[in-house]
Amino acid sequence: MTGVDRIVYRPGPGELAHTFGARLPVAHVRCGDVLEVFTQDCFGGLVRGPADLPSRVCRMPYLNPVSGPFFVEDAEPGDTLAVHIAAITPATDWGVSTTFPHFGALTSTLRTATLQPPLPERVWVYGIDQQARTVRFQATSSDHTVDLPLEPMIGTIGVAPAGFEARSTLVPDAHGGNLDTPQLRPGVTLFLGVNVHGAMLALGDGHARQGEGEACGAAVEIATVTTLLVEVVKGVTTPWPRLETDTSLMSVGCARPLEDAYRIAHHDLVGWTSTLTGLDTLDAYQLVSQAGRAPVGNVCDPNYTILAAVDKALLPAPADAYQDAHRRLRRLAAETR
Repeated sequence: MTGVDRIVYRPGPGELAHTFGARLPVAHVRCGDVLEVFTQDCFGGLVRGPADLPSRVCRMPYLNPVSGPFFVEDAEPGDTLAVHIAAITPATDWGVSTTFPHFGALTSTLRTATLQPPLPERVWVYGIDQQARTVRFQATSSDHTVDLPLEPMIGTIGVAPAGFEARSTLVPDAHGGNLDTPQLRPGVTLFLGVNVHGAMLALGDGHARQGEGEACGAAVEIATVTTLLVEVVKGVTTPWPRLETDTSLMSVGCARPLEDAYRIAHHDLVGWTSTLTGLDTLDAYQLVSQAGRAPVGNVCDPNYTILAAVDKALLPAPADAYQDAHRRLRRLAAETR
């Protein structure tokens, strides 16, 4: 299409980032451009088999690398960046998951310190069959195998935080970051508040699939080739990340404890649906209470992530969110394949 460029980015040695903020851009993109990005897994590609225990082959804080940041033309503080995920393709035919010392929902952690030793460290290797759209679990202490659906997602995506901060890519917060929600899949549009000139979008930490909560602290971690389209919605603020699909609206909350993340997400969704529909705030609260869903992102990162979701069909003639950016970007993604 006229005026639409395809920008292909593959980070070279030493070019992966480990913070949102405090980084120079690797490329400039315009609204409507197609951005095709190679992303590395959360271990930086260093965990490839059972002998590659993360505590031996990885080094803190160099975990969870992202590709970018990308400077988005015309994005200014007070705007919203709409990011449409058009495709996520595993870059290899394998993925890995692990248990990791003092990390995960069912072990002693640095924040919840107890005297028992950490869980044993172990690596699981998953075969990925892209044609069959499956991910194969293989038990390490028996011959049990089972094929799970291949449902690729991006675990970490965000913009530079406000207040001149640089935040670790391990942290989810109002700027996005390590959200770890399976809802960040192809076909969704993510809305992020812009905090700095150019927004400074970055992404990584691909998953072949992830259970809600990411209980052990690792999904089926993969490198990806991820295709995005972006648009700047001028003069519209977004306090917390929001998602839109063809059928649903979702708000994201990140905090500890988990009930605070729940409150953030539901407070935002109630206000958003009230604004879009004209419903009284308490009516919107009641409707979300009875018809909403609360998919859990993660319960193991420095902040926990939970979403509040509601089906558009249940809302009274909602106005188009963000000037119909989701529909426009989805159509453009189909036209530029």
